[in-house]
Parts: sequence; structure tokens; C-alpha cells
Amino acid sequence: MFKILEKYSLAPQIHYCLVEAPLIARKAKAGQFVIVRVREQGERIPLTIADFDRDKGTIILVFQSLGKTTCLFSQMKAGDNLLDLLGPQGNPTEIENYGHTVVIGGGIGIAPVYPLARSLKEAGNKVSSIIGFRGKEYVFWEDKMRSVSNDLLIATNDGSYGKKGFVTDVLKELMNSDEKIDRVFAIGPAIMMKAVSDMTKVSNIPTIVSLNSSMVCGMGMCGACRVSVGGKTKFTCMDGPDFDGHQVDFEELMKRLDTYKQEEISCKG
Repeated sequence: MFKILEKYSLAPQIHYCLVEAPLIARKAKAGQFVIVRVREQGERIPLTIADFDRDKGTIILVFQSLGKTTCLFSQMKAGDNLLDLLGPQGNPTEIENYGHTVVIGGGIGIAPVYPLARSLKEAGNKVSSIIGFRGKEYVFWEDKMRSVSNDLLIATNDGSYGKKGFVTDVLKELMNSDEKIDRVFAIGPAIMMKAVSDMTKVSNIPTIVSLNSSMVCGMGMCGACRVSVGGKTKFTCMDGPDFDGHQVDFEELMKRLDTYKQEEISCKG
């Protein structure tokens, strides 16, 4: 059993959960995930580790209530216990001093972008962060992102907060400036990561994307997270979740992500 210490909503359908998990916190690194089981008869689902505190022995999970399990998870409260928590799983993001790095998060992707930005800054990089939301009511972790970024730029689709438009609009402005960009990291909806990768490929800027959204079992058993990278089949949960964005077949990926659209019925409350 893994005790929930804090639980609350960050934005519509976006939930924060602080969990007591000392062994996982001790080993966790940016880019990794855990396998969660809420109840005895429930499925196992992968969730990216949004933060961790080695001293306190805690990890933070930020998730969106879409399918049955995340809806059940969203109804849990502080003091409740998660039945199973396995991790850290997946390959951590490769962190080096690249120079000027740009990290981009879209929607729920802001959560895993936070430990990534922090790790890059600790490694000596200049970190420019771009985070995008549908509107002002969906904005979360602005202060946390600002604390680990040299520059923080915010975009909303409807223009209700920050710059009106998409993260790619902000990235385009950065790319057109005089300052050289050495590496880009993007986490969010597949269509966003594809757009970012298409832009940076023209300028030959190395770009890493996280394909965590394609995972189902998270343990290499179901095969649902197959993705073509450089013409070869990879499994997101075992070979990733990070890949070279210029090598990913996003068209194939997005078709596969549509497989469970009918099952991803949002719950209310």
C-alpha cells in the first residue's frame, strides 16, 4: 500500500497527488514513470513522475481524468492508499550541459517538463521554457516552472493568458531571434510534438520528444505502444519514452492513439 499524503485539483480534470514512496523517490530521475494500480480488480496504468523528493521519500503524480482508472483515481483523497506502485520505470532523459535548451510542455505535459527543466538547469544549461494551455483556467505550475527556468513563456489557445496562440508560435519567435538554440525537448499532445519536430528539423536543432501518452500496460507486454523511429519498431515503455523527434513516425503514432478514443470518456467531478 502507498499512502496518499495530498490530493487536489490543479485545473479542470487535472489532478495532483503526493504519494509516500521512499524507494521510488530514491531512484527516480526526469523522464521516468510508475505503474499504478488503484484497486484489486483494477488495471495497471503508467503515469509519469512529475516530481520527487529523495529526503522526504515522496513522489508527485499529475494526471488527467479520462479513462475508468484515472477517474477512479481522481476520486481518491488524502489518507487513502494506492494498492500498487511500481517504479521507477523507463529510461531517464539524457541530461548534459548542452548550452541553450528549450523545453516545451503542452497541457498535462507541463508536469513531466518540470523535473526535466530542473535537471537541465542543474547541469548548467540555460533553460528557456515554453508552456501552453487551452485557456487561463487550465494554467498550473507557473511558479514552479519559473523557478527552474531562465525564461518562461506562456501561450494559451484563446489568448486569455500570456501570448495568444500555440507553443509553436512562441518557439518560432525564439528560433528567429539571434540566440542559438542547442537542443529542444517537447512533451505534450502528439500533434504538438510533431509540429515542434517539423519546425526544428528545418533548422537542424536536435529535438527530443517523450511518447509516454502512447503507453498502456507500461511493461512491454501489450505491444500497444509500438512506434516507428527511424524506420525501426520501438516500444515506448521499454526503449523510451524519449526519442529523437526527427525520426518518429508521428502519422502512425497518432493513428494508434486514436484506438482508444471511445474508451477515454471524461468523468465529471
